[in-house]
Amino acid sequence: MSYTIEEIVEKTGARRLGNTSAAIDWLLTDSRSLCFPEETLFFALPSKRNNGTHYIPELYERGVRNFVITNDDFKALTVESGKRELDSESSLQLSTFNFQLCNFLIVPNVLKALQKLAEQHRDMFHIPVIGITGSNGKTIVKEWLHQLLSPERIIVRSPRSYNSQIGVPLSVWQLSEEAELGIFEAGISEMGEMRALQNMIKPTIGILTNIGGAHQENFFSLQEKCMEKLALFKNCDVVIYNGDNELISNCVAKSMLTAREIAWSMRDAERPLYISKVSKQEDHTVISYRYLGMDNTFRIPFIDDASIENSLNCLAACLYMMMPAEQITARMAQLEPVAMRLEVKDGKNNCILINDSYNSDLASLDIALDFLYRRSQSKGLKRTLILSDILETGQSTTTLYRKVAQLVSNRGIEKIIGVGEEISSCASRFEVEKYFFPDTKALLASDVMKTLKNEIILIKGSRDFQFDLVSEELELKVHETILEVNLGAMVENLNHYRSMLRPETKMVCMVKASAYGAGSYEIAKTLQEHRVDYLAVAVADEGADLRKAGITASIIIMNPELTAFKTMFDYKLEPEVYNLHLLDALIKAAEKEGITNYPIHVKLDTGMHRLGFEESELPQLIKRLKSQNAVIPRSVFSHFVGSDGAQFDAFTRQQIERYEKMSKELQEAFPHKILRHICNTAGIERYPGAQFDMVRLGIGLYGINPIDNSVIHNVSTLKTTILQIRDVAEEDTVGYSRKGHLVRPSRIAAIPIGYADGLNRHLGCGHAYCLVNGKKAPYVGNICMDVCMIDVTDIDCREGDPVIIFGDELPITVLSDILETIPYEVLTSISTRVKRVYYL
Repeated sequence: MSYTIEEIVEKTGARRLGNTSAAIDWLLTDSRSLCFPEETLFFALPSKRNNGTHYIPELYERGVRNFVITNDDFKALTVESGKRELDSESSLQLSTFNFQLCNFLIVPNVLKALQKLAEQHRDMFHIPVIGITGSNGKTIVKEWLHQLLSPERIIVRSPRSYNSQIGVPLSVWQLSEEAELGIFEAGISEMGEMRALQNMIKPTIGILTNIGGAHQENFFSLQEKCMEKLALFKNCDVVIYNGDNELISNCVAKSMLTAREIAWSMRDAERPLYISKVSKQEDHTVISYRYLGMDNTFRIPFIDDASIENSLNCLAACLYMMMPAEQITARMAQLEPVAMRLEVKDGKNNCILINDSYNSDLASLDIALDFLYRRSQSKGLKRTLILSDILETGQSTTTLYRKVAQLVSNRGIEKIIGVGEEISSCASRFEVEKYFFPDTKALLASDVMKTLKNEIILIKGSRDFQFDLVSEELELKVHETILEVNLGAMVENLNHYRSMLRPETKMVCMVKASAYGAGSYEIAKTLQEHRVDYLAVAVADEGADLRKAGITASIIIMNPELTAFKTMFDYKLEPEVYNLHLLDALIKAAEKEGITNYPIHVKLDTGMHRLGFEESELPQLIKRLKSQNAVIPRSVFSHFVGSDGAQFDAFTRQQIERYEKMSKELQEAFPHKILRHICNTAGIERYPGAQFDMVRLGIGLYGINPIDNSVIHNVSTLKTTILQIRDVAEEDTVGYSRKGHLVRPSRIAAIPIGYADGLNRHLGCGHAYCLVNGKKAPYVGNICMDVCMIDVTDIDCREGDPVIIFGDELPITVLSDILETIPYEVLTSISTRVKRVYYL
């Protein structure tokens, strides 16, 4: 649902600086999440350590033109950008960006403006809305309700755990005309926060999952916290909760809610929803219940107490919404686990990992330990717990870790690895095999991780401790040969091709295959600094590595694997989608994660016949995309077959015509802007009329002109050194299989590079040469795995002298021509064990 900038101003009560027309579809608070800059409104939120205002220049460069900001921050922005005087009525031209192209909405409080906009947006919809709060289980109940209710309804729900003062307005904003049900989480950490969340969610159905110790430090008592959470249910039609929980029942009675209550119970047969029997089996649980006098049974594929309780909250909601009992039974049996909770994966050394580093409090620890215990019973593995300090409990350190030690003992934990100063101070309380570290860095630097064998390991830590690094470590080089990468030359190549583009044309830079062998991080970092619009890699792991290294630019995954969806979601990587099977799997994975409007890039087959949707598949593709809200097309593209050769021009023009028709059909089916791109490096130069919205720069970025194989500005130089020089008699041979035949007494040098480093074996036996002190030195004999030999008989050189395999003086195209291949293959063959050295 789109609003004009004028409507946004009216709803927020903002003072507007700027008069650029704009339609707003997307609200943004995190610059890393930018996807649709043309239709985005950025809220420059302040935080304790940062201020969103700092990211406005970067967002401007990436295409954002609409900003919400306080007056003080706006003044600071103009000073930072080099503007000495501020005149809101004049046209403002700053060194960083042009104010004439922007709308700045000036408000007293950016967060309150965001929340006010969400409130008014929510008021546009008269549909059932489920509001979920509680200390644990909110996300699981939300996702399970989606699994149970979505087949018949179009549901809008909180992405993942967007339940905070910032997350809730972003969630509510997703409501659209098509929505038939909303499901939103509400999380609080102190008194007074729920009122703002209630004003935005305005639930008609309320679910209180439970009350525990998470974020307890800002509440006087659990009762006070419970009363604050119940404020969400003001004006609800019905409230669902565990009637056997005395604390919750008492608080509901005191709150004087006017809503109907469905307080399910395992004890009181007089309750409207009575749970008559719970039977845990080896891998599932059977639950019998009576609702309004009718008896029924269902099963869930889980056996832990938390899942049982969560399923009962879902049951109550489904019954209230009049879902037939037989349908509930069928769908409960198909419930899938929710990501971010108790993820089980294989570890090194015959270990099993249970990753529950999503949050950490006593209640969730007990749940996770119970899960660990049950999993270990049939495995015969040692039970190990890796636990960080438990934060924000409101309890004293002594009291807290006395309880933790009791849980560890009760659940049969045999080894504990504690991380954090607080838990380490209480090490004496744990009467099991134990190791304690002040922080995660110290743990990773120790030898303890290497000793873990034949164990089932629960990794349970607060987010601040970055236990994802621990999980990665448990899941599964000096070399005298180096690849020098000239970043300055790469920037020159970038600007060379940018000069051929229209000002508004966006650019994708290919950094797949470790940036064509150059090393993806440094290349990506440089490209990010030079404001390219997208980076593109082949597989999700490449993108994840870039994110871990600090790359925040948008990243496209060109060859997404079905097993890598979670990696893409976790690291905000945008996949290419080329057929319906992949699309369906991606949608299912996104829905399981609680993700909505995840950007994808649709690939069309216009003649390559490699990957992509054919024209006949477009109606089905459009129908599938419009039937869900998990993913949304951000761009549509295709690949040229032969844009680098004049002999293919007629076919290339056919491709362009076909692409224009197909991409137009997709665009017309959606109200938002879908970027179009078909030009590769050669296409940029030879088909300027086919730039559309964006182009993709590949081999040209690394200095090779694919049209004539000439070098623009050389980026990569592969060099090594002479290890040893020996004199070899004419009648002797050099290397394996005696392939290095000599025709004279020779000086033979050994250099530390071989086919394991990427030096092709077909270059051996005199087929090619390298340069030693500027002179040609032919390869002698077979190229070995780690070493090869060269003839330096006529060259003045000594051990330790440099050797150029390819570079400025010996173009890589010389090697590719000898090998009868393309420079791409030579570049991407350079092994990761070859050290990369970067310079400008």
